[in-house]
Amino acid sequence: MNPVDIYNQAYTRRQFFRKSGTGLGVAAMASLIGEKSFAASQPAGGVAFPQFAPKAKRAIYISLIGAPSQFETFDYKPELVKRFKEDLKGYLAKEGERLTGMTSGQAAFPIAPARVKFNQHGQSGTWISDFLPWHGKMADDLCIIKSMHTDAINHEPANQLICTGSMVNGKASIGSWLSYGLGSMNNDLPAFVVLHAKHTSPYANVQAISNRLWGSAYLPGKHAGVSLRSLGDPVLFLKDNPGVSTEMRRKMLDGLGKLNMKSYDAIGDPEIQNRVQQYEMAFRMQSSVPELADLSGEAEHTYQLYGEDSKTRGSFANSALMARRLLERGVRFVQIFHRGWDQHGSLPRDLASQCKDVDQGCYGLIQDLKMRGMLEDTLVIWGGEFGRTVYSQGALTEDNYGRDHHPRCFSIWMAGGGIKGGQVYGETDELSYNITKDPVHIRDLHATILHALGIEHERLTYKFQGLDQRLTGVLPAKVIKELFA
Repeated sequence: MNPVDIYNQAYTRRQFFRKSGTGLGVAAMASLIGEKSFAASQPAGGVAFPQFAPKAKRAIYISLIGAPSQFETFDYKPELVKRFKEDLKGYLAKEGERLTGMTSGQAAFPIAPARVKFNQHGQSGTWISDFLPWHGKMADDLCIIKSMHTDAINHEPANQLICTGSMVNGKASIGSWLSYGLGSMNNDLPAFVVLHAKHTSPYANVQAISNRLWGSAYLPGKHAGVSLRSLGDPVLFLKDNPGVSTEMRRKMLDGLGKLNMKSYDAIGDPEIQNRVQQYEMAFRMQSSVPELADLSGEAEHTYQLYGEDSKTRGSFANSALMARRLLERGVRFVQIFHRGWDQHGSLPRDLASQCKDVDQGCYGLIQDLKMRGMLEDTLVIWGGEFGRTVYSQGALTEDNYGRDHHPRCFSIWMAGGGIKGGQVYGETDELSYNITKDPVHIRDLHATILHALGIEHERLTYKFQGLDQRLTGVLPAKVIKELFA
């Protein structure tokens, strides 16, 4: 007999328990307690979470790739106007600052005050830039965190860290962890969906991103984010080929499923089961996705709420509206990627354009969720991968400048899902250079997001390469409970 066949047919202890757990015992239990009761105790694909009463059932993460400047958005530093062009070279040397190759060779590091006005908004009196007027209208819905910090100083590792919890390749994304831990609330759509919103500025410096940011890595493949396209069919091959009816395709999948299960019985590789499940999901998406993508039934006042761009396929406002529709249909986690936030030069012009892209769409999303009674159990997160320097990169004039990468502090916001609106958490020094109060690391943010969804971050693990892998890794991480109402 072939040695490979002998190896494949040999049962390991792990394979025995896996098959025992998915065999006659589970079938017998299901027949006793009923299919609905069984499903209620274990979400489709989940691993017995949530562990305690969650604040949120679902989440949207608005990822601004390129890192928006905190100076022109939420971290108001009016005193810097008096220090215009003051050289920080001696200060940076004293701090032992790690600089990127883009500014390390500069002869001077002149302070660049924000060239945009700020105003206080809402009952909370929150300072918000005039680049984000619609955000000002919902100031009391937002919790702005000004004390975020990260370990990475360049885009690729910083985006990997904030999306997967690690700067090392091969780690599962936050959406995949939530899909794995909580399962799906709709069998006809994936638990984790990714949308790519287009930017409108012709000058934007667009960072490349890869599916590592929404991949499942060592988690089963069915937990990876499914990316919906902004042009053409949302998913390729939604339509059956000419001459192939839905009934014929169903028979083909049934036959393919039987062949795959024969391979599984012989080998015991769980990836074969994942493949079968993905074929089945793809079949069900042929009917669920066209209905999802058809926005013709949306009321005109909804389009007005999100802005005129919401009628344009692939715009940020359209993606925000699509995210709400996905959540309504039981999708657990939606991540919207919007690129072009890397302003190393011409920042006042380019950042204003980027903010205009997302401003009303974010307002429309929050208000729409609120009106539908969904905001209280939907967590929304908005932000980039790191902050920006107080000094100018390159030439500095009265009305033009750029900013380099700054990992020591940056701003994000959260809303809904039990988060207390109308508050600002954390403070930075007069240069928005160091954090002076309530620092929040990326690991703390991840632990807090998981907590909002009823998950204790240290207990959501997956055995891989002999280690209990988890989103927050092995370094300390804490839940920021002060953010919650």
